[in-house]
Amino acid sequence: MMPSGSERAREAAAQGAAAPAGAPHGATVRAMFDRIAPTYDVLNRLMSAGVDQLWRRRAVRALVDQARDGALLDLCAGTLDLTARLAQARPEARIVACDFAADMLERGRHKAPKAETVVGDALDLPFSAGEFSGVICGFGMRNLADLGRGMAEVRRVLAPGGVFVTLEFFRPERAVTRAFHAAYAEHVMPRVGGLLSGDRQAYRYLVRTMKQFATRSEYQAALSDAGFSRVRSTDLTLGIAAIVVAEVSP
Repeated sequence: MMPSGSERAREAAAQGAAAPAGAPHGATVRAMFDRIAPTYDVLNRLMSAGVDQLWRRRAVRALVDQARDGALLDLCAGTLDLTARLAQARPEARIVACDFAADMLERGRHKAPKAETVVGDALDLPFSAGEFSGVICGFGMRNLADLGRGMAEVRRVLAPGGVFVTLEFFRPERAVTRAFHAAYAEHVMPRVGGLLSGDRQAYRYLVRTMKQFATRSEYQAALSDAGFSRVRSTDLTLGIAAIVVAEVSP
């Protein structure tokens, strides 16, 4: 019997997000992100040649164009790049940035001073059911130890008619994109990231998550299995990254 889309995606995520032996996954990854927080923004701009900013703008536009009035959640918010863009696009809205790495949130707090910052686990969100009209997650879903549970939590906190936007590096399906990912992952990320951050282990981990995460089609199937509807996606820059949009039925 072939595994379902969600099973394939969970298997891929689990392989890519494997924690060191004897260490709880969440605690290990949280500590890693806290370590690289001081250089995180600089490295994002440098290693993507600034293209990540264009991707983030498009992801935020995908959310604000479709989400109804109401509170918006930036999940796995990191240093609040997406939060700041949400606050600019919806200045009247309640904007919440949630991440399990407190140092990352603190580093980015100045970007969106009116936004709420919440230290919380994506697998057990500290929010009520239906609290948000929209959720966005940029480059965070592949770090979850249990992708299916993370999707279920997003669905729980979204109101009927709510929108979930994912911006992510999925495991590439095109030959040209696989070649780019391989070269980037094997040479650029561990060397440049490790050199400037002083933490080669962290960037080796991030390379593993890129190489072993779900493909875009597997991720979309997992969202459908988790109860989302109207799941669709857009490639960015030859499929290096992608935006996936899903909705909760009204």
